[in-house]
Amino acid sequence: MDLTFSSLAPIPVQSRLSVSAHRRILPKLILPRATISAVAPPPAKELESRKFNLLQAIQETQRGLVTTPEQRSAIEEALVQVEEYGVGSKIDLETLDGTWRLNYTSAGDVLVLFEAANRLPFLQIGQIYQKFECKYRSNGGIVRNVVRWSIEPLLEEQEGATLLVSAKFSLLSKRNIFLQFEEVALENIKISEQLQALIAPAVLPRTFLSLQILQFLRTFRAQVPVSGPSRGSPGGLYYLSYLDRDMLLGRAVGGGGVFIFTRAQPLT
Repeated sequence: MDLTFSSLAPIPVQSRLSVSAHRRILPKLILPRATISAVAPPPAKELESRKFNLLQAIQETQRGLVTTPEQRSAIEEALVQVEEYGVGSKIDLETLDGTWRLNYTSAGDVLVLFEAANRLPFLQIGQIYQKFECKYRSNGGIVRNVVRWSIEPLLEEQEGATLLVSAKFSLLSKRNIFLQFEEVALENIKISEQLQALIAPAVLPRTFLSLQILQFLRTFRAQVPVSGPSRGSPGGLYYLSYLDRDMLLGRAVGGGGVFIFTRAQPLT
């Protein structure tokens, strides 16, 4: 019995005093609150800081048209820093739904538009948007690429006409979507005041013909299908690398370039 309970025997008085004294000697290590915050910043605060750095890196690049190798390297590094927060999570189609404004791209098929406007003084490329329609959907939806452009002095500045490229998209994996392009359309023609004055001068009574011309231009819409039973539908693979309420990052699979979007107001 003595052997069985020997481990529970009371500690001698002298040993207890020694242990107590030893405990009094050891100081308690307590980090100030400010130190803890500096060592481990909240994830949300760190994410917002990285998003700010990314938007700052793409400033003065004219949406990607004017960049140096050093700028492209800094942008890619800042991009990856934000993308880390999206790894492994599935795209929320309800969050994706809506209108996104293009802030930067390295995609050649978009940069060629900026280059053309830079070379041709009469051509203007305004805002470019991606409009996703996928609310209450689980596996895909519709995406519309919207390019606002103009020709001076015939059309209104920046937004004299709209080029619309529509596609269906399907969710292939957590973050990969496949685009099937369906139609290219030209619409929303807004002629300039100078052209309106030429068609229907204010000092003269407007004729039926002049009014018909103005009405035709305002309601004009030309569309060309890019898919069909005989030729199939052109498509592309798109990786949505990051998404939240106010930022969308994407990469065209196969070296097609990167895209940086921010949330915009619904298009009218």
